[in-house]
Amino acid sequence: MTPKLPHRNLLAAIAATVTVAGVAMVPTAAAQSPCAELGGTVDTGQICQVHSTTSNYTFDMSVPLDYPDQQAVFDYLKQDRADFVDWFAKFGKDGRDRPYMHDVTAKTFRSGTPTSGTQSLVLDIDDDTGAAHQGHPNTWFKAFNYDLGTQAPITYETLFKPGTDPLAVLNPMVQKKFGTHSYAPVGDLDANTYKNFAITDDSVIFFFGQDQVIPDNNGPHQLSVPRSELAPVLA
Repeated sequence: MTPKLPHRNLLAAIAATVTVAGVAMVPTAAAQSPCAELGGTVDTGQICQVHSTTSNYTFDMSVPLDYPDQQAVFDYLKQDRADFVDWFAKFGKDGRDRPYMHDVTAKTFRSGTPTSGTQSLVLDIDDDTGAAHQGHPNTWFKAFNYDLGTQAPITYETLFKPGTDPLAVLNPMVQKKFGTHSYAPVGDLDANTYKNFAITDDSVIFFFGQDQVIPDNNGPHQLSVPRSELAPVLA
């Protein structure tokens, strides 16, 4: 019997910060290109394409290069790849008859004007590490949001007005949409549940990875909330 392996996403470690002192570093063309650092190439649509295949796994990333804070995005992608490779080195040699897969795609959302609005980038990450997910890839999200006017990231904490209770607005909406499933109740809902979102002119879209709000195999899920309904708590 194949042993049940822990899913790779549960084993991701916090990236270590490495400081190199006393050495003068001369920037190179590769160092200046975050796509090149991942071994990728930039296509005609300014999309970074990363593809690697071994006899044991396939690894693909397709991410646009127009998000304002590219460093944050590619720091995450580099750590994501490192976590996947580390997982495989520890747990992946289980003798299964087909390669593992890890696939990252991205979607861009915008609101307002190019100078004073917002831009969001949502990474959709799929892989089938862990015996429980063989034949049924697990999906989770990583969202980045940026205020083009203030040139600063937007997080869950800055999306809402200080002193308000966004959970009092959001939790009933999630319960209403997903709580009717008799086979699986809605899970614990806290601020961490809503950390992955995208902002449009009309709504804020929240993205939930598989098993995050409902323990099922039908995920992932998302909830689009009209901005008018969030107006009392939006910053």
